[in-house]
Amino acid sequence: MKCPGQDPRYWKFDAIFEATCPKCGGAVEFFKDETRRRCKGCGHQVLNPKMDFGCAAHCKFAEQCFGDLPPELIKQKEDLFKDRVAVQMKLYFRNDFKRIGHSARVAGFAEKIAVKENAAPPIVLSAAYLHDIGAVEAMKKYNSDAPELQEKEGPAVAREILEGLDAKQEMIDEVCDIISRHHHPNEDETANFKVVYDSDILANTQEKLKKAQISRDDAKLLFKKSLLTDSARTLGEEMVQSL
Repeated sequence: MKCPGQDPRYWKFDAIFEATCPKCGGAVEFFKDETRRRCKGCGHQVLNPKMDFGCAAHCKFAEQCFGDLPPELIKQKEDLFKDRVAVQMKLYFRNDFKRIGHSARVAGFAEKIAVKENAAPPIVLSAAYLHDIGAVEAMKKYNSDAPELQEKEGPAVAREILEGLDAKQEMIDEVCDIISRHHHPNEDETANFKVVYDSDILANTQEKLKKAQISRDDAKLLFKKSLLTDSARTLGEEMVQSL
């Protein structure tokens, strides 16, 4: 079934219209279902000003319906998916506000580092929000939430959450791989893994610094020895100075 908003059978007289190119001021003719057209005057790609991309922001068939999505919509889809993962994480942890807060802090650091390290935000942020998701099952089965037990139980829970959000299989596989060993990096790691790993260290250290459980000098030494990215080291130095 074709989306009624994009089906020509439901179009009216205003299905073809002109828009103004924001770069040169020339006229650009649009069919209502076109996401963008190239201005004949200057070559600028003009976004359809009348198209409502609201449904595409959450629809898993958006690419099939609209074709190549504009960068603005891709960013909107990423932001919406990130928010949906965060909501599922909060629902899963329920009243465990400590873990919810920690996961949010890890995601906050990851969002900053991912841009500078050319990592993939949807994968990085999903893994950041869900990195400790195995703690609940670990406590149920082993009465312990030790890191290796979280890594063991986490992927299955994360997979169920991401499948429920209609994430792509390759994304689910990579997120679950990160979660399954997020405390144990290999020698040659992906940028996505490094961002999540470093963000977890930054969040844990920030929490310890605020509770005076670690000194600033020890935190700096930890960052120097353990962090995998230069972006995280810079962020760590700034964090230590600000506390």
